[in-house]
Amino acid sequence: MTVSINNKRPLHLFEGFGVEMEYMIVDCDTLNVLPITDRVLEKVAGKVVNEISQNGTAWSNELVLHVIEIKTDGPAISMTGLGAAFHEQVKSIEEVLKEFNGRLMPGAIHPWMDPYSEIRLWPHEYNPIYEAYNRIFDCRGHGWANLQSTHLNLPFHGDLEFEKLHAVLRIILPLIPAMAASSPIADGEKKPFLDFRMEKYRVNSTRIPSITG
Repeated sequence: MTVSINNKRPLHLFEGFGVEMEYMIVDCDTLNVLPITDRVLEKVAGKVVNEISQNGTAWSNELVLHVIEIKTDGPAISMTGLGAAFHEQVKSIEEVLKEFNGRLMPGAIHPWMDPYSEIRLWPHEYNPIYEAYNRIFDCRGHGWANLQSTHLNLPFHGDLEFEKLHAVLRIILPLIPAMAASSPIADGEKKPFLDFRMEKYRVNSTRIPSITG
């Protein structure tokens, strides 16, 4: 298992990696979304919490109740071993989900979820933040209610490292949607984009475009 970094000094370029992966919780029989993330976390922690630590990783809630996130529990010193560590957590969550006749579904968008009628925001701690987003952006629709991501968080220290990191990312970022496109179907139909998730993410914050960047 990759060891997390616990010291408080600033991290320089590529000295640490923060990985986050979001999964849908679905019913085993129908594969419809199952909004029970709070019940899964409660089952393990003994009470409803936003996050629990699990062997160098963590499980946490997201905006909507049918999504659960697995992430590194702080910056990891290396990417080596993270795939196996995350896979173990997927198996652990699926063990818990058996009680609820649920399972995890990977992917960027649920292929037939109705995000207007099936959206259920996280109702517990930090709910005021999610409700604020909902008031500003209206979180119904695919851009918020039906959208799963994988995040790679990279450190930098100082303006020069910030410049170097962004110089690299400007080359890499346009390639990622082409390599990772996995959402050609939504609303039960084929969409005009192989990466429909990215198209919805592009326009989900049009009221404040700088959020999307």
